[in-house]
Amino acid sequence: MEYHNPVLLKETVDGLNIKPDGVYVDVTFGGGGHSKEILKRLGENGKLFAFDQDLDALENTIDDPRFTLINENFRFIKRFLRFHGVKKVDGVLADFGVSSHQFDVAERGFSTRFEADLDMRMNQEKALSAFHVINEYEEEQLKDVFLQYGELRAAPAMASLIVAHRENEPIVTSEQLKSVLRKFLPPRHENKVLAQIYQAIRIEVNQEIEALKEFLSQTPEILNENGRLSFISYHSLEDRLVKRFIRNGLFEGEPERDMFGNFEVPLKKVGGLVVPNAAEIKINNRARSAKLRIATKA
Repeated sequence: MEYHNPVLLKETVDGLNIKPDGVYVDVTFGGGGHSKEILKRLGENGKLFAFDQDLDALENTIDDPRFTLINENFRFIKRFLRFHGVKKVDGVLADFGVSSHQFDVAERGFSTRFEADLDMRMNQEKALSAFHVINEYEEEQLKDVFLQYGELRAAPAMASLIVAHRENEPIVTSEQLKSVLRKFLPPRHENKVLAQIYQAIRIEVNQEIEALKEFLSQTPEILNENGRLSFISYHSLEDRLVKRFIRNGLFEGEPERDMFGNFEVPLKKVGGLVVPNAAEIKINNRARSAKLRIATKA
């Protein structure tokens, strides 16, 4: 079984417009697919730094003097690049979301296909897990998680049902959670609703939205002039943040304009939205929701 089948491999790395002697960062190393492709295009003086907070990913490290793997969350990109003596880079690649490995290892608790303890931690050294979210969050907190991160209309009723059930016994496994929420899982739409529920819990456990905002905010500062960003998103919450940040450098609201109605932005988009073709989706079904956006330092 492959650790992770990289999505839009050629298109994403092409988007970096790699210079042979450049310095690049792959902030979602995973199985190393994108990193290996970047290294193929770098000369002997090029450098590649990679980030991954999952200890499992360290087993895929690449034996290459041009390569450094950093076992940290990409929200700390500037801090750890500086630790390695790097202030500016020529490109940053990110393939957001969950790796195939994380989905396929049942005990990690990411997949709706398996019976497993409620976990969903990308960094298994962190204290907060899906168990804590489901069993310890207040009803209002749970409602907000399901509403904001899962975009579930039934969020208030789901939260209420979970809180009522756990008064008698904790909800420990994925099957117990499904059982508690069974009334919200009609057979025709069960997989879709479950995916939304799991997405909401996973985003909360891993602070994915906060991490993404922190990461994006640092990218203009660390990019060299004409440096590139090449980002793949998988759900609308991520993609909206990436799209808005590329367009106007903010996550909400509009930038200040001068007296002529003009405003300055740190980035400029390159080309249009790129999505996988039918052939790639046939080979790798997880690619079906991928959206690639490319930007350059304005």
